[in-house]
Amino acid sequence: MNDNMNQNNDIETQIAVNSTSIDFTRIAWELDWNLLRTFMVIAQVQSITKAGQLLKLKQPTISNALRRLETRLGCQLAERGPRNFKMTHNGEALYLECRELFGTIERLPNIIQEPHENVRGHINITMASHVMTPLLDDTLREFHEVNPKATFSISVKGSQEVVNDIQEKHATLGICLLREELEGLNQQLFYREHFGFFCGSIHPLFGKKDATLDDLRGQHRVTFYTDNLGDVLHPLAVLRGKVQLSDTVTGVSNNLEEVRRMIMAGLGIGPLPIHVVERDIINGRLWRLLPDEPPTAIDVFMIQHPKAILNSAEKEFLKMLNRKISETPLEDRTYGGAN
Repeated sequence: MNDNMNQNNDIETQIAVNSTSIDFTRIAWELDWNLLRTFMVIAQVQSITKAGQLLKLKQPTISNALRRLETRLGCQLAERGPRNFKMTHNGEALYLECRELFGTIERLPNIIQEPHENVRGHINITMASHVMTPLLDDTLREFHEVNPKATFSISVKGSQEVVNDIQEKHATLGICLLREELEGLNQQLFYREHFGFFCGSIHPLFGKKDATLDDLRGQHRVTFYTDNLGDVLHPLAVLRGKVQLSDTVTGVSNNLEEVRRMIMAGLGIGPLPIHVVERDIINGRLWRLLPDEPPTAIDVFMIQHPKAILNSAEKEFLKMLNRKISETPLEDRTYGGAN
């Protein structure tokens, strides 16, 4: 009789375990996934009203969707009132998951393809402005020669936008500047470039070979949005402090080409990668100031989401690019370091 009782207890325990397991998976099967899409937009714009405008839905519809999701998950996702809106800790955590989830769904058409003898698929690269290295150029050329059916798109954005694109799985590969290690992403040093300070041909210091720190002190400046202590161009901010350029910023951009344009137009003195503007120096459009000062080294990184589902073209391209990086010593991936 005791054996029968023990057996019944074991069966009841197993039923309880199964019931708990089914309860945990029920949300995935029963949840209206449109609620997650609505929530993600709310979290991105931090406003129910703006979310309604983007989704072309009335505000009560958006509010109701948020309440339904909170009820289904059993927790508050946002604190909202007449004049304030703020995501809760649970809301922030859910947003991070939604961002990855929708990034994966967005990539589905890119990974579903008929089998072909040649590698096919689309490769989306997002990068900071004016990435200049033979590593990328040679890989693009060689890959296309072997896999002519594969296609590419390249977007130029600010470094933080590049990071966001990779975190959200919008792109295959990101190339950008990083201030610190990124949790959850694959990252490796792609190449190293050196920055110097430059002025344009109409600037009073143009052609002055013996310009000193005193000559630069107080001069108006052109720079990047990230030229701040603690940001991705932190070393430049340190050097700028040493040079004591003016606090007056006459031009600013997150695009290297536009910073270069404003420097050449005479708006002020600004930092540029030395190897990128070599031709401008030769052609007399830019003048490097303080050439005897050690140039500032800035590292450019390649980042990729380890959980992104890749098509065959993406896999092969990344494999080829990684091989080139591993075969090229860092000194051969370092540009503009010589005075």
